[in-house]
Amino acid sequence: MSFISQMIGPLIASLLCIAALRQDTDIYSALTEGAKKGLHVLWDILPALLALFPAIYLFRASGLPELLEGLLAPILAFLGIPGETSLLVLLRPISGSASLAAAAEIIQQHGPDSLVGRTAAVMSGASETSLYVAALYFSAAGLKDSRWAIPAALCADLACFVASSWICRVLWG
Repeated sequence: MSFISQMIGPLIASLLCIAALRQDTDIYSALTEGAKKGLHVLWDILPALLALFPAIYLFRASGLPELLEGLLAPILAFLGIPGETSLLVLLRPISGSASLAAAAEIIQQHGPDSLVGRTAAVMSGASETSLYVAALYFSAAGLKDSRWAIPAALCADLACFVASSWICRVLWG
């Protein structure tokens, strides 16, 4: 680690303390109040977490991703997305850990310097676990109707996957 990266954390903490002192803010009270709010948010999102994790496990264990992989292969090929990344494309909006495992599996099978391996790495780094994040934020905010947020997030994920595939093909294809 470089000297600068080691000093960023203490520097930020020192600047926050100086700013709090200048504004005559009780740092301890502000810290405990923030922790209290954080625990309330955790309490609000706990039901969503308890429902999501088993659902993700069941989805993965059911064999449905492999079935969908076969069905989506022609569509992905039309979009220019390598068929080998279909499991990653299916899992990334749902679960970060499951999609990371899928990406690691793809990279292990095809190699880190292969077009498919690089595409999987770029897809993982450039996209978001949209459904997971939406479920947590909507439950924390108490929203019952997501309206167009989910379709918009899934469209953004699709655009990210297509762009990742295209960029990797242009740079390394």
